[in-house]
Amino acid sequence: MEPAIQAQLEDGHLNAAFDLVVEHYQHRVYRLALAILGDPAAAQDAAQEAFLRIWKGLGGFRGQSALSTWIYAIARNTALTERKSAAMRPTLPLDNAVAAGGRVASTAPSRAGFDVAALVSRLRPQYQQVIRLYYMEENSYEEVARMLDIPLGTVKTLLHRARIELVAALARSTVREG
Repeated sequence: MEPAIQAQLEDGHLNAAFDLVVEHYQHRVYRLALAILGDPAAAQDAAQEAFLRIWKGLGGFRGQSALSTWIYAIARNTALTERKSAAMRPTLPLDNAVAAGGRVASTAPSRAGFDVAALVSRLRPQYQQVIRLYYMEENSYEEVARMLDIPLGTVKTLLHRARIELVAALARSTVREG
C-alpha cells in the first residue's frame, strides 16, 4: 500500500486517505472503466460510482490484499455492473458517430484507411478490454492482469485471440470496401 495512504488510515484520517487514493488512482480507475465500457461518459460515471464505493469501504479496508488490487476489483466490478445494466436498457447505438446528410459517419480516428476503434468495438467484451488496456492505454501484461484480476497467461491468451479476430475483421472490411 502507498505509505502515505497507509499512514492516514492508521491514524484514522479517512478523508485524507481518500483524497490520496483519488489523487493516486483516479486516472487508472477511469482507464479501467473505459477499457471495459468503451464509452468515455459511461466510464466517467462508473469511475465516480467506484470511488463512492471505495469511500464507503475504505474504513473497513484491512490490508489483506494490496490496496491497488482492492481498488481495481471495485472499479472492475462497478464497470461490469454498468455494462450489464446498459445492455438491458434499450438504446439506439450511435457510438462515436454523427448524422451527416442522412447518413451516419464515424468520427473515430482511423489509421491506413480503416477505423481501428470500430474494429475493436466489434470484438467480444473481454477482447476489447485487454486490447484497450494493453495497446491503447499502454499497460504491461502484469498491469492488465492485475487490473482485470486474471492470470498473466490469460491476458496473453486473450491478446493473442483478440489479434486474430482483429486481423479477420480487417480482412472482412477490406474485402467489403474493395
